Amino acid sequence: MTHNIQILILGVTLGGVYALMASGLTLIFGVMGIVNLAHAAFMMIAAFIAYFAFQLFHLDPILSIVITMPVMFVVGIVVYRLLFARSVADTHKRGVLVLLTFALALTVEGTLGFLFSNIYRSTNPSYASKAILFGPYYLPEGQFYATLMSIALLVGLWAFLQYTRTGYAIRATMHNRTAAEVVGVNVDRISMFVFGIGMALAGASGSMLTFLFSFYPSKHWEFVAILLSLVVLGGMGSLLGALIGALLLSVIAAFVSAEFGPTWSPVTFYLALFVILLVRPQGLLGKRPEL
Repeated sequence: MTHNIQILILGVTLGGVYALMASGLTLIFGVMGIVNLAHAAFMMIAAFIAYFAFQLFHLDPILSIVITMPVMFVVGIVVYRLLFARSVADTHKRGVLVLLTFALALTVEGTLGFLFSNIYRSTNPSYASKAILFGPYYLPEGQFYATLMSIALLVGLWAFLQYTRTGYAIRATMHNRTAAEVVGVNVDRISMFVFGIGMALAGASGSMLTFLFSFYPSKHWEFVAILLSLVVLGGMGSLLGALIGALLLSVIAAFVSAEFGPTWSPVTFYLALFVILLVRPQGLLGKRPEL
């Protein structure tokens, strides 16, 4: 029993970080209708920024969020204006735009590989190797702090969407893009802003990724399947669904890793993605598309 509770604790805390990673991806899909396959690649950019800030200036990876989030927000705005602004409103081109994000991911990977090579890197702040003990259980400090920061950012995002005028416009666009435009919402500006927010969330995820995992430029492909399984399980475009999916699959993966070894843990996400698409493609909280 103690062993199972310990695994549950580790799975839940890591699930909070996964939820932050998936939130930007599902937010962009909800507004733009595009599966951004380059989302994890932008996390790698933020991870390298946080890594060198730690190595050169001894800036704590969690504190580096104040750098990576604004930088990635600006990067997101620029990428949207250059690549997506003219085509995102045309629903017939969204399949092509998914391929464009795939090409963008390859470009980012190749550029990072050329600049920094494909060697494993990670940061090692003091809390990364410590644990909080309570009774027979333990909780890695790094994982705990990353989860707290993820929860804080997710709560901030929720409050922004619920209680600001821009948040109202974003939710209206997610619900019905055409209707939002009819009532006066500038959907192009909202799409650009949301893409920037999605990249900012990728920036925060990348900062915390540096002390939770070893990373290298090609690492983003491992996260693509994980993130897709999370948002598909919860329902594409649903932030609450992404949170539920992240916690659920993270806990299952933790038990699989404890039972069969860490090599089998990623299989949980691949298998979940396969089963969800077969059984309930709209996800737990997603809506079945109308014909």
